[in-house]
Amino acid sequence: MNLYRRLDAHLQHDAEGLGAVRGTLSLPRIGMIWLAANFVVTTLLTGTLFIPGVRFPTAVWLIVLGTLLGVVVLTLIGDIGTRTGLPTMAITRGAFGMRGSLVPVAANLVVLMGWSWVQAMLAGVTVDYLVESLTGFSSPVLFSVLCQAVVVGLAILGHEGISRVEPWLAVVILVVIGYVLFTAFSAFGPREFAAIEADPSLGYTPFTVLDIVIATAVSWTVLSADFNRLARSSRAGVLGAGAGYVASTVLSMVLGATAIGYVILSGGTAVAFDPTVIVAEFGAPLAAVILLSVMATNTMVVYGMVTSVVNAQPRWQLRFLPTALVLGGISVAGSTWLALLDQFTDFLTTIGAFFVPVFAIMIVDYYVVSRRGYGPDILRERGGAYWFRGGVNWTAVGVWALGAASSYGLTYVWPSPVGATIPAFAITFLLYLALSWRRRAAGAGFDAGHLAGEARAAAPSRRG
Repeated sequence: MNLYRRLDAHLQHDAEGLGAVRGTLSLPRIGMIWLAANFVVTTLLTGTLFIPGVRFPTAVWLIVLGTLLGVVVLTLIGDIGTRTGLPTMAITRGAFGMRGSLVPVAANLVVLMGWSWVQAMLAGVTVDYLVESLTGFSSPVLFSVLCQAVVVGLAILGHEGISRVEPWLAVVILVVIGYVLFTAFSAFGPREFAAIEADPSLGYTPFTVLDIVIATAVSWTVLSADFNRLARSSRAGVLGAGAGYVASTVLSMVLGATAIGYVILSGGTAVAFDPTVIVAEFGAPLAAVILLSVMATNTMVVYGMVTSVVNAQPRWQLRFLPTALVLGGISVAGSTWLALLDQFTDFLTTIGAFFVPVFAIMIVDYYVVSRRGYGPDILRERGGAYWFRGGVNWTAVGVWALGAASSYGLTYVWPSPVGATIPAFAITFLLYLALSWRRRAAGAGFDAGHLAGEARAAAPSRRG
């Protein structure tokens, strides 16, 4: 109990996850956090979806293009975190209202919990395959639980724990990625990969691939301000996150596409989104990449869940450590639900439907309507500039609902030839801009000052 109290007091003293914090991390450190975080099994396996749906060169340049487009949204949201010191879901109060922000907060909690389960399961399945091939022992549920338990321990240490381990994880992962790429291209040249015939029956088109890659960036944007608020400056946050995310996503997806291409050229059967297929070809080094990537990424995911809940409503006065333990316990228990792996593409679509409109609204509200500044009223429990009507900005909620419906409709009801992500973002962006323009004209906005000082001054006393 003494250890628990000391850790709880330490996290509270450092305001870990509570209100606004003033960042201290440099550009290289932010870059390494994002580099290590997105070297993740889900991103790697996403690359396996594209081959042989489209030709290998087409997949590569679409991965690059989609990542560059998606990182614009990620860094814009992340920079709001750097400028204000607030995590992503706390920032939604500015656009949605103090109570209205609970809509994206609830969606974020569900999405991040799902991410943590999927990644832990994939790590568990991968480790189980390797262990079974060596010893004959098999228990994917056990290995999934063990992987997630380690992740929860790292997340409880907060961003200090992440910042200490991520540089070493990134280096190890880069070395192994180099090994896998060297093995693949030593056996088969670029021309042989380029000659793999596309299979139209799989249902992939260039626009479908582009949409999936952009949706991947959107799925990561829910954590962008959570971590970029730890940057010491906007330059460090934007350039660090941008470079780290682009490098890790392109490398991970291209690695996945290359690995499944290698399986095809070797005469094997291409089974998309199955880590055991490519681990069977590349062995322990690739299994190590998958395991280490889950450690780094799921630490961020669990930490993001905790900060979202702790910052959801100031009046709740939730403490970091007990919240982390409760959510961590749920994430460990959920990692036993292996059937969820069969629903991954639907899960990714759900993320897009929920959050593409949210981020379009946030970008318009902060950079245009509020003129790059949120005032200290965003830290209040009620009243003030962000109370709107009863704590809800019904314009934002209504536009979000319309944007989410359009994203779903363009995916399942009236499939768009250009995908759903870009049209849904454009619809939401333009509609919210039009409906909120009068609010911009009515006020001069706030100074784009950091809110860390305001947060500490306004914070109610908390019992240790």
